Amino acid sequence: PPAAVTTTPSAAGGCPVNINSADASALTSLPGVGASRAATIVQYRTDNGPFASCDGLDAVSGIGPATLAGLRDCCVVK
Repeated sequence: PPAAVTTTPSAAGGCPVNINSADASALTSLPGVGASRAATIVQYRTDNGPFASCDGLDAVSGIGPATLAGLRDCCVVK
């Protein structure tokens, strides 16, 4: 039989991503997050500390309710 294939978050469509430890590159795998928004998330986390939940992303400039709704299924907080 063929060898088992190991999937990583990026290979599995980017989900889930721990928003408290992911670097900007990993954050770009989230839906609706490009390089600029990923950098903003990292800077917000640096300035304000870790997120208590995925809903904390709504405090990040450029992330509104629609974007946050798309992120909830793909982000985790550990």
